[in-house]
Amino acid sequence: MSQITPIIHKTRTQAVVEVLRERILSGFIKAGEPLRQSAIAEQLNVSRIPVREALVQLEAEGLVKFEAHKGATATELSVEQVTELFELRAMIETDLLAKAIPNLQDENFEQADQVLSQLETALKEKDSVATWSELNTQFHTCLYEAANKPYTLEVVHGLNNSCDRYIRLQLLLTGGIPTAEREHRELFELCKNKDIDKATQLLRQHILGAAKAIKKLVIQQID
Repeated sequence: MSQITPIIHKTRTQAVVEVLRERILSGFIKAGEPLRQSAIAEQLNVSRIPVREALVQLEAEGLVKFEAHKGATATELSVEQVTELFELRAMIETDLLAKAIPNLQDENFEQADQVLSQLETALKEKDSVATWSELNTQFHTCLYEAANKPYTLEVVHGLNNSCDRYIRLQLLLTGGIPTAEREHRELFELCKNKDIDKATQLLRQHILGAAKAIKKLVIQQID
């Protein structure tokens, strides 16, 4: 392993990010629970510097918030946040897909098919929960990239990061996996057939249908 300090420091920060992200997304760290830097540093056997940097990164992902006199906490579940995030996704992603479909080539479909197969396998394995969101984003990205809208795609990736916790909750707790698998395959075929209207309609339904199930779940969690 390299002994160059900046690389080691960066690796430690990233390691803390991954551990805390997984604990928050899995529900091990509850919404509203304080994230005390000294305690985390002691648990993970690191200094407080990478912990602080990790919390700042997780704040950017929407998983942590900083409050005066309270410090960092895991973000609360919010119906309003789900509504805003998923409505934005539906608006932006359907537009991206409509622009991408005319440009999609065989290599795009081959790549999308490979990622979708990996996602379908991961969805059947509860110990692969951590990979679900990444593979889901990769699949959609395979279909969106041909739109040649890199800045818009970057916005989509940011929204996906913010939606990640909600999507995992939906798939794990609402029985959403079979629906997600079916809709992904249908979307793939509609894109191959260059059917822009039906593909964008299905994508909108796919995103807003998930939001509806998540909001119902969030209301139950809050109550």
